[in-house]
This record gives sequence, C-alpha cells and structure tokens, in this order.
Amino acid sequence: MAMAKSKADNQLAEHRGDDMLKSRFKGIGVFVFWISGIINVLALTGSFYMLQIYDRALTSGSIPTLVALSVLAIGLYLFQGMFDAIRSQILVRMGARFDKMLAPIAHKVSVDMPRFGFSTSEALERGRDVDTVRSFMGTQGPSALFDLPWVPLYLVFVYFLHPMLGNVTLGGIVFLALLTALTELKSRKLTRTAQQAAVTRNTIADSNARNADVIRAMGFSGRAVARFNAANDQHLDLQTRASDVVGTFSAFSRVARMLLQSALLGLGAYFTIQGQMSAGAIIAVSVASGRALAPIDMTIGNWKGIVAARQAFGRLRDTMIALDTADKPLNLPAPSMALSVEKITVAAPTTGQILLSEVSFNIQAGQALGIIGPSGGGKSTLAKAIVGIWPTLRGGVRIDGAELGQWDEEVLGHQIGYLPQEVSLLDGTVFENISRFAPERDSKAIVEAAQAAGVHDMIVRLADGYDTQLGPMGTALSAGQRQRIGLARALYGKPFIVVLDEPNAFLDAEGEAALNTAVRSVRERGGIAIVIAHRPSVLAEVGLVAVIQNGKLSNFGAKEKVIGGPRAVRTDEPASDPVRATQPLKTAG
Repeated sequence: MAMAKSKADNQLAEHRGDDMLKSRFKGIGVFVFWISGIINVLALTGSFYMLQIYDRALTSGSIPTLVALSVLAIGLYLFQGMFDAIRSQILVRMGARFDKMLAPIAHKVSVDMPRFGFSTSEALERGRDVDTVRSFMGTQGPSALFDLPWVPLYLVFVYFLHPMLGNVTLGGIVFLALLTALTELKSRKLTRTAQQAAVTRNTIADSNARNADVIRAMGFSGRAVARFNAANDQHLDLQTRASDVVGTFSAFSRVARMLLQSALLGLGAYFTIQGQMSAGAIIAVSVASGRALAPIDMTIGNWKGIVAARQAFGRLRDTMIALDTADKPLNLPAPSMALSVEKITVAAPTTGQILLSEVSFNIQAGQALGIIGPSGGGKSTLAKAIVGIWPTLRGGVRIDGAELGQWDEEVLGHQIGYLPQEVSLLDGTVFENISRFAPERDSKAIVEAAQAAGVHDMIVRLADGYDTQLGPMGTALSAGQRQRIGLARALYGKPFIVVLDEPNAFLDAEGEAALNTAVRSVRERGGIAIVIAHRPSVLAEVGLVAVIQNGKLSNFGAKEKVIGGPRAVRTDEPASDPVRATQPLKTAG
C-alpha cells in the first residue's frame, strides 16, 4: 500500500511538473507552431515560381508576366524571411524564459546536493542542464522540429504534380525517418555515458584545483594530471563515438537526400518526355521535395544537440518534481525552549555506512553542551544531524518539540548558527560573509556578532575593514582569521542554537578566550550552545558533556560528573581503541 501510494504521489508530482511547464510555454509553443506553418506555406514560393516561369512566362514570351511573377516571389520570400526571423527570436526568448524560471531552482538543488554525497561537479550539472536547454533553443534544432509536422504539405504538393513522384518522395521520407530512429537507438546510450564520463572528469578536475597546494607541495602533480588525463581520454572516446554515430547517419541522410532529388529530376524528365507533366513541374518537384526532406535531414544533423537537450530537460523536470513533492511547512514561532535528539541513526550519504546509532539527549534553553570523544567517533556527524545537513535514517531532532522537517528552512536558518570544521567563506566582503549575505546592511548586528566572536579589532585593521574582499573560499585571510569570522557568522542575529565543530582548531589563547566568552553570551541570552572539541580549554563555559565514540553516546551528564574530579576523559585517541579512548587523564587537584 505504501509503495502504491508513493508511486501515485510521484505520478501526481510528475503531472504537476508537466502542467507547470505547459502552463508557461504551451501558448508560446502553439504560436511558434502556426508561425512555422506560415513559413512552410511561404516556402512553396520557389516551386510555384518555377511552375509559372517555365509553363507561362517562357511559353508566352511575356516580359511583364516575368517581372510580375518575380516581384511577387521577392515579396513572398521577404515575408518568409521576416517570419523566420520572428520565430528565431521567439525561440531564443523561450530559452531565456526557461533559464530565468529554472536556473534559481537548479542552483538551489546544486547547493543542496553535496550534503547528500554528490560531488561538486555533479551538483553543478543542474546549472549546466539549464545552459544546455537554453543554448539549444538558439540553434537550428528547434526550427527543424517545428517544421517536421508540415512535411505532409510538400508531399501533397508533389502528389498533385504527379502521384508516382509523390510515392518516391514518401519513400524517401520514410527512409530518412528510419535513419532518424537508428540514430536515436545508436546514440542514446553513448550520449548518456559520455555525459556521465564528463561529470567524472570534472569531479577530478575540481578536486585537483581545490587541493592544488597539497599537490604542488608534495610533488604528485604529475600523477594528479595523469588521473585527469585518464578520465578525459575516456570522455573523449565516448564523445567521439557518439559524434561518429550522429555524423555517419547525417552523412547518409545527406547522400540519400541528394540521390532522391536526382531521382525525382530523372523521373520528372521521363514523365515530361511521355507528356505526363510539364517542364516547370520538374523543377517545382525538385524544390518541393528538397524542402520536404530538409527538416528530417536537419533533425538528424542536430541530433546530438537534441538528445543532450532532451536529457537535460528530463533531469530538470525531475528536479522540479522533487521540489514539488517536498512538504511546505507552516511558519512556526521562533524557538526558545529546548533541543531534543531522539534515538537518531545517521549514515554517510556517499557510502550508506552507519556513522551514528541510537543517540538521544535533551538540552534546555540557557545550557551549553560539550561533545568529546575519539576522532572518527561520530561527533561531526552528530553536529550535521542537529543542524539538518545530513538526514536521519531513524529517530529525529526536535526544536521546541517540532522536528526539523516541520520548520521552514529559511526561518529555521535564522535560528541556527553553525561553524564547521573546515571553514569556507564565500567570495564577497567580510561584511557580507558575517551577515550571511543579508539583503539589508544591518551594521549594528554585524558589529555585535564580530565583537561577540572577538574579531572586531582584527577586522578593522584590514585594508578595507568590513568591506575587505575575501576572494574565493576566503583565501585572502589566514586559517585562524577565517575561523573567527566564521564564528562571527554563526553568532550573527543571535540564533537560538549555536553549533561549533572544533572551533579552536586554528585559534591562539586569545581566540580561545573569545570563544569561551561567546559560548557564555549564548547561554546568558537564553540560547543553546553545542561545542565539539578535543581540547578541554574550550569547555570552560559548558555545563553538560556528551561522550561519543564508535558512533554511540557512551556518556552524558553534568561536566563535573563526566570529566570532573581528579581525572578527565582523553579525547585524542583513535576510534579503533575505545578502551584507551575513554582512559582518564590525571589532572591537578
């Protein structure tokens, strides 16, 4: 029953996604379809012109008739060109409208995908899909597709001139249609595999670029480049094979088209000799049949782009469906009471390995929790589950009794401050990074956050103070400076819950003192602070301590009870030695 309901929900969401796109583009598509009809009717000008020139002007020897026919043909050609230009401009604007509608959605998904284990390149693929569809709308591919339904118009015209020539033309159309089907069958899998290979190559390139310092310092740039080359060679091989398939069938279609037109000329000459049709009809048939076959030939020639655009559109539609099926939570009151972790189990998004199992505890407003334990024990996993980065397999995280999924993402985001282990600042100013790129420049809140993090004096000593540009990933600052600005960002807006993962990794004594002051200020204003640490110096302001090892909560309670007294828990032992990891350290007293 549950599976049937899920399937029904997915089908309903798919219909909703289709309806959304249809409502935006159906009217424009119908308009372009009828413009294409006008263009194709006007494209018969050449055939009618040839008929009238050979069968009327030449036989009568009338110059005025020739001039009148030529002027009329020129006028009709100009109209055709005008409508063709209008169609092209509409298609380009359709692509731009598509981009404007889906690019923000695609980017939102791209931002969200890494937390589910996708690489950066895979995440950015949605944005490239939008570019693919938009670029395709500016090529000849869409025009060919809109011309295809009007092919029977030329076929009827040829049948009108001679039924046998119409049959030959129909045979040519069927043959080219079969070539198109074969092109689809032969290129579909190759195109999809080539796209996946491109993602793999881009993932390696992104990884090499992000670790350029390490690669250069330890001298394995050659091996890194060789790894990229192997992935690139595989991508090029698949891309070449896909292009060969499309190119081969495109060449056959062009040859078949030329053979067909030559055959029609020869048959037309035969029927003319037999007195079954006029000389002008020979040229008219050649022009009309060429026009009838052109959209099919052009479709095969642009098949690679058509397939790429279709696959990109399918992924984007799936993205819209996924977002459409997401719950739209109500706006709950700002949290102010408690945080509850209820028997949560968390797995790594990339491998599915269980990293945290059956962890439960409660924290009330005004309390601070220190989380300690061996490296790899699950402390950072717990932090990511609390702030909603990684979903839970079982159990739930509740704020004031409501699970995280019941909160609106933007509303809850204002009530959470998070400092990850690896602090990455965005390409922007110090001011923008601390304020989380808030649309309004609230100077008071910015300075308060910087002072709470003890980083205000450091910022004003920078070249441009709070308006200093940090560059990509905040590389203009040292690791310690980035961490303290990251702390200010976590404290901005006085969030109810502040989660700090190894906040003192790059801090000196002065920085640690500022960190303890920040934790105390969170408690004093009725917030909840959670500090993950290896060094006990940053736990001075916490009242509760949780010990996480081997993915389980082994101890929880008041700091004096868990690590107090004459002995304290070691937090720097490897996770593979749980006995030694919980061996107490001797302390003074």
